[in-house]
Amino acid sequence: MTLEPHELVRLVEDIAARPDLWAHHADPAATERRYAALRRDADVDLWAIFWLPENDTGWHDHDTSSGAVHVVDGELEEHALLLGAPERRRIYRAGATFSFGPSHIHRLTCAGARAISIHAYSPPLWRLGQYSVDAERVLHRLSVSYADELRPLTL
Repeated sequence: MTLEPHELVRLVEDIAARPDLWAHHADPAATERRYAALRRDADVDLWAIFWLPENDTGWHDHDTSSGAVHVVDGELEEHALLLGAPERRRIYRAGATFSFGPSHIHRLTCAGARAISIHAYSPPLWRLGQYSVDAERVLHRLSVSYADELRPLTL
């Protein structure tokens, strides 16, 4: 059963309130962004992500999956791709939750010091689209596996 965005919001908020499920994956000495798969079944994909300053997912979509993100600690900035206008930027601080549908193209960056976030996707991620813009300002999409780490693409 595919979960609706409001159900994903409730799920990430519930999981965020249970650090016994994800806190042991944190490494305060980490020098790279870390991921912990918390649950993957027929309905949902659930992750904890431990961000470092300047981490950037690059532009991406979630193919057929809707998603929700809860910021546990720190700040994340969501950049939404807009045509004919500068990107829209929103800062989400600890305690904030946001959701999106499968057609949403965005990128996430760590807006300050380290951050921790809980992510849920339904149906579970299988493929994602990563985007880049070439020298002539043409947008390109590359299909990648859910297991690939997202980062900015260069052409």
